[in-house]
Amino acid sequence: MTQQFAERAVNVAPTGARNADLSDLVRILEDGQHRKLDVIAPASALRMRGGNVQVEGVESQLTATGVTQVDGIYRPTAVADEGIADKLRIPLAYLRRMRAENVPLLDDNVNSWLREEPGRRFMLRAFRGDDTPGAAPGEGVARALLSDSYKLMDNLDMLLAALDGVQQSGHPTRVTGCDLTDRRMYVRVESEAVAIQACNLLRGYRSPFDGRSGDELPMISAGFVISNSEVGSGAYTITPRAVIQVCRNGLTMAKDVMRAVHLGGKQDEGVVSWSGQTQRKTLELITSKTSDAVRTFLSREYVEAKVHELEAAAGKPLEEPTKTIEHVTKSLSIGTEAKDMILAHFIRGGQMTAGGVMQAVTSTAQTLTDADQAAALEALAVPALAAAAAHG
Repeated sequence: MTQQFAERAVNVAPTGARNADLSDLVRILEDGQHRKLDVIAPASALRMRGGNVQVEGVESQLTATGVTQVDGIYRPTAVADEGIADKLRIPLAYLRRMRAENVPLLDDNVNSWLREEPGRRFMLRAFRGDDTPGAAPGEGVARALLSDSYKLMDNLDMLLAALDGVQQSGHPTRVTGCDLTDRRMYVRVESEAVAIQACNLLRGYRSPFDGRSGDELPMISAGFVISNSEVGSGAYTITPRAVIQVCRNGLTMAKDVMRAVHLGGKQDEGVVSWSGQTQRKTLELITSKTSDAVRTFLSREYVEAKVHELEAAAGKPLEEPTKTIEHVTKSLSIGTEAKDMILAHFIRGGQMTAGGVMQAVTSTAQTLTDADQAAALEALAVPALAAAAAHG
């Protein structure tokens, strides 16, 4: 399986993966666990210095593994910048412009608003930078600035709890690919044991990757996507996903998503450390919810019903495909570059119907290197089908 791994400019820990194996994802998450630092800090302990977040005056914490130093410099990711803009009500476009063109002005803006409410508290999620090659002493990465009531549900814990739930469901499954970005984790799970024929949906379609025919392999497998964000970019979710075997296109059914939100009570200042009992209860709930969701999403009845819904619109022929794709991409706010790729995939797919537009959206999503963009585009495939069928 093709793998791409990325590291931030501050080489704190590997933080990215695209189409990775499960073992590689777990390794990256375990590495990150050793570097994580979560702290509740008042605005008076935070300032922007040289475009970086400086923490000063927060007590260190003595733990079984040693002393956790909090004070230091943390370089913000794009996600952290979004959190700073949101929490201080600074227009994000303006913050990005200051970072690109006038860092001293960025410092002044952020520090001025922090001084307005010195007792206001935030959660800073970071990676420590101690002993990191190429990083200044004490320099780390600011991953997110969040509400002090944000509930920690870390990717590794959520993944292991979810996989436990999958196992408890009793369905034979396999993980077909994993993505990890600064925003979210995505784990794709499939069960070829639950596969149905979808002749009407795949009639006339051929894979844009190798030309194989949907008429010769009209099979769809049941599956789902496990996703979580550690930095405030959405809830823990399990989303049903059908996989078209001839081309590996994935159709996510976003309206049926199961989610668990990251909301909790206010927390005390200092380094965040959840009690074992609280953590166990959260993870037990995730395991139970996952097991229930898997039993639903991997049932033959569920998959057949969803395919039947899709086939009702997919056979609609398109009189002017280019205009239809123009309409669909505009109505779904899909950018010009992606639109051109979708049109090219539509032509190669050879299915001159609304279903062909849906297939082109999902096959294009497979080719994107940005996992967040790929997931967002794949989620638009079913709405694209409906828009294409309505436009004709």
